[in-house]
Amino acid sequence: MASIAIVLRKEVRKDGTYPLCIRITKDRKTSYVYTEYAIRQSDWDNKKSTVKSSHSNSARLNNYLRKKLSQITDSALELETSRTHVTSTAVRRKSKPLACSTFFAQAEKYLKRLKAGGKHNQYSADKPRVKHFKEFMKADVAFQDITIGTLERFKVYLKRTMAERTAVNHLVLVRSVFSLAIKEEVCDPKYYPFGRGKIKIKFPDSHKLGLNAEEVKTLEEIQLDRDLNHARNLWLFSYYHAGMRISDVFRLSWKDIHDGRMWYSMGKNNKGDSLKIPEKAIKILDQYRNDEPKHKLVFPDLKGLDSLDNPLEVQRRIKTRTRRTDDLLKLIGQQARLTKPLTAHISRHTFAQLAGDRIDIRVLQKLYRHTSIATTIGYQGHFIHKDLDEGLNAVIGS
Repeated sequence: MASIAIVLRKEVRKDGTYPLCIRITKDRKTSYVYTEYAIRQSDWDNKKSTVKSSHSNSARLNNYLRKKLSQITDSALELETSRTHVTSTAVRRKSKPLACSTFFAQAEKYLKRLKAGGKHNQYSADKPRVKHFKEFMKADVAFQDITIGTLERFKVYLKRTMAERTAVNHLVLVRSVFSLAIKEEVCDPKYYPFGRGKIKIKFPDSHKLGLNAEEVKTLEEIQLDRDLNHARNLWLFSYYHAGMRISDVFRLSWKDIHDGRMWYSMGKNNKGDSLKIPEKAIKILDQYRNDEPKHKLVFPDLKGLDSLDNPLEVQRRIKTRTRRTDDLLKLIGQQARLTKPLTAHISRHTFAQLAGDRIDIRVLQKLYRHTSIATTIGYQGHFIHKDLDEGLNAVIGS
């Protein structure tokens, strides 16, 4: 059983007062729940653990402290009844919500963690989502006030001004903040509004379209000036390596290349392996070898950064360079008279489309660096239409 008592904490403040606290001791470890009040040491009866009558509000303060003591004792009993092991910290958290117990206070904590962890892209995407939810709610709210009905209305509100997938990403943000709050024990799990019988998050099917073989050939052969040629090189180098993510292409270093193979870890999930460098890709590398003494990276897009050890700065630059590359690819698509959109990510779709069902799914899983083969099956399914085509032809003819 936890030992719980009212104490005057020996931490003097600037005005000469000391904070009134509830001390929780369990297994010789102590935690404190700070109340909102502080008094002078001369107004405290240490033997009776009460505020002396010399204090002008002694009766009200003592009544408040007794209620607080009763509340925390009840919380401790509830925890010790439901758990086999309880700490003083757990009792404190159960008894007194932390400073981030409201949704938007916790959301700020969530964003700070993203930023501190170098997850700049996710931070940049989630920050406006927090803002949109706050505009909808109009004020900070307790977690229990964010009900299923609230989130249903929020979905309708979002769909008036944005695409369905963007709206779903806002719900993912709300779910992430709830999960963090539950993990930190500032929100009771019973208030979690997601899951079976509650709000279900389902992403709409997206249309994935890649170039065909003839369009890739056109892209390879078209004559381009320096900047456009560089953008084309980035796209083709990605495509030649199973749709290698553009962020990983930017980060590729000469030291990652040995004996005709490229060794790298995918930035998204840190899965590493090596790939053979096709002859076409070697010709692209040859265009950049003269720059090798100037910087360690194969491609110059991240050149000028003091260090690649600053993830926030690297992700900012990658975002900027990806946007610039996509702008140039759009111009290339126009010159090549492509009817399909041309972006950096389309290289991945192009490889998947041309691979079709000709490559074993387990090989594709390794090429894509997917953790789960189910992800590969789902992804590749967007590009395999043989059965559907044959079914349609069986009824109406080819």
